[in-house]
Amino acid sequence: QVQLVESGGGLVQAGGSLRLSCVASGRTFSNYNMGWFRQAPGKEREFVAVLGWGGRLIKYVDSAKGRFTISRDNARNTVYLQMNSLKPDDTAVYYCAAGGGMSEYSSSYAYWGQGTQVTVSS
Repeated sequence: QVQLVESGGGLVQAGGSLRLSCVASGRTFSNYNMGWFRQAPGKEREFVAVLGWGGRLIKYVDSAKGRFTISRDNARNTVYLQMNSLKPDDTAVYYCAAGGGMSEYSSSYAYWGQGTQVTVSS
């Protein structure tokens, strides 16, 4: 089992920044690819980014490219999502997930956090 706890969400104005964190406990964090997903009200959960266990392989959804950066600190069992130039369309609950094999599909991930709310005002 892997337990994931996200933090760092909040209310920010358009153009602002937030850094989300996700701390893992349980099985060896460094063995897992780590992903970020988001879900806006009335919409399906959407892939945002994934980072390979070695820290080299990375994928982003097109809307996040150039604005968001995913990173990890295996010594701290933590994955981050730095979000810059935020837009109202980025408003959602953000979830981190473990597993997935670099997949963009939520069904590929075995472990999920409880989510953290990000609200971007215009």
